[in-house]
Amino acid sequence: MRSDNTPSQNININESLAGRLIASQFPQWADLPIKPVELSGWDNRTFRLGDDMSVRLPSAAWYAGQVEKEHKWLPKLAPYLPLPIPVPLAMGQPDKTYPWQWSIYRWFEGENATIENISDVQEFATTLAQFLAALQRVDSSGGPPPGEHNFYRGGSLSVYDDETRKSIITLRNDIDREAVTEVWEAAINTKWRRKPVWLHGDFAAGNLLIKEGQLCAVIDFGCSGVGDPACDLTIAWTFLSGASRDAFSKTLALDGATWARARGWALWKALITLVDAIETDIHKSRNAKYVINEVLEDYRCRKY
Repeated sequence: MRSDNTPSQNININESLAGRLIASQFPQWADLPIKPVELSGWDNRTFRLGDDMSVRLPSAAWYAGQVEKEHKWLPKLAPYLPLPIPVPLAMGQPDKTYPWQWSIYRWFEGENATIENISDVQEFATTLAQFLAALQRVDSSGGPPPGEHNFYRGGSLSVYDDETRKSIITLRNDIDREAVTEVWEAAINTKWRRKPVWLHGDFAAGNLLIKEGQLCAVIDFGCSGVGDPACDLTIAWTFLSGASRDAFSKTLALDGATWARARGWALWKALITLVDAIETDIHKSRNAKYVINEVLEDYRCRKY
């Protein structure tokens, strides 16, 4: 399922390519300077265009379908949300040098969220939850259902059941296999029984911008859709802890079954990350093990 997820090895997505695309399709911006951003991301390569805009070029065909979705839905979501979200300014078209649609957005000042650059993590967690609650209240009629465009975010975790169970077997000497299996089965044996709601799909620290210690914007809605919001709750274990995690969960006030599925989403991602990184990337391995342990401990304490 993830084989098409690999960025193209034949396209060098750099400032030169971005500049050529802009010059040919949006000549009014051709003279503006272009420079890569510090953390460009995996799904897209991002460049700053002048002082007020950014250019995002999908890195593989798998991500290209997200461009039209964002241009269609972001302007409709924005009026109902308590924080700024990306503002599409122009949609570029493929040409001989680049095969996919691409985007120009308004530039947001800010840094990716870290524990160190947040003034009050508990307040931050409450703000995160308020944003998600507002997103879930937006009318979801006609919104994109889970599918390949967003890696089935908002859909059933059963899509990843085989991959997760194979990961558990592979990691049997590195994790508590029985406990992990129990948490996973608790997750896949529940489902969202309400009307589909809007979800961000990749609600992670790298898509949260901080300015002067405060959350100032939520970016990258490429995995957005409508369905089960459980996938948006994984930040409770990947970033928050203790009092901030409690503030996040209390503000959202979702049912225990949704939190069980949220643990499943966090567990799936941590397991497949650990399988890929355990022999090659100490930092990723350590982070994945941390998330697995946090999920297990949370499950033991709460037993939803």
